[in-house]
Amino acid sequence: MDTENRIAAMGQSLGPDVLQAVRDLFSAEQERLADERPASAVDLPYGPHERHRLDVYRPDCSASAPILVFVHGGGFLKGDKGDQGSWANANVGRMAAKAGFLGIVINYRLAPGHVWPAGSQDVAAVVAWLKNHAASHGGDAGRIVLAGTSAGAVHVAGYLKLAGTRDIRAAVLLSGLYGYTPLDERDSAYYGDPALYPQRMPLEAVAGTDLPLFIACAGHDPARFQREFLGLMQDRVARHGTMPRATVLQGHNHYSMPMHLGTADRRLADAICAFVRETTL
Repeated sequence: MDTENRIAAMGQSLGPDVLQAVRDLFSAEQERLADERPASAVDLPYGPHERHRLDVYRPDCSASAPILVFVHGGGFLKGDKGDQGSWANANVGRMAAKAGFLGIVINYRLAPGHVWPAGSQDVAAVVAWLKNHAASHGGDAGRIVLAGTSAGAVHVAGYLKLAGTRDIRAAVLLSGLYGYTPLDERDSAYYGDPALYPQRMPLEAVAGTDLPLFIACAGHDPARFQREFLGLMQDRVARHGTMPRATVLQGHNHYSMPMHLGTADRRLADAICAFVRETTL
């Protein structure tokens, strides 16, 4: 059975068993790629908390490169930037470096200990850190693109709500939640009182911004994430008269969409890298 059929057989559900099954699909290829391109700097602090750490993946060129920052998912409660023996999420930094960008993969504070807007504040702290330190790692702090998956996409979208667009060039949002569907129990660990949910979601910031956006969901994403994708697309058309760059990645699910990046399936990686190049010229 090929990879797409294996992923299709998993359905649209989430959970540790599905996560592990997806990891197993890509481990051999991603571990080989990890050996070929290790991080150039690991666990650099960008703030005072123990989760305020980032890894750097430097491209082969030494000139000032565009910067792609990746924010992992994990349902607000878990997740890690990877590396040092764990390739998941680190693979996105390696993909960026191979494409000629400075790849930055971050950890951030997690719920329930750290609630809204902690994740988006941490993304803002990373952007501020890059303003001061990117050049020493070969990056151009004037050409930052933020990317996130799942909860990470929510934190990137929240950054737009909190900090605006002045310091970044574009954003990549993979399977995020923007405010088009009701709060669920897991989200409340981050957002708090459900009555506050509408005003805390980044819907207005994402739907209304003129910042270039690349928006994606997976063909086997849970229905809620697909409704969020469609809601945002419809809202963008209503507000702007046109859709942003977008894709529905067929043959993948919520977990495999970020986990496969850097592998031989180049569809999403090529689209993201082309978007970064176009928006950082």
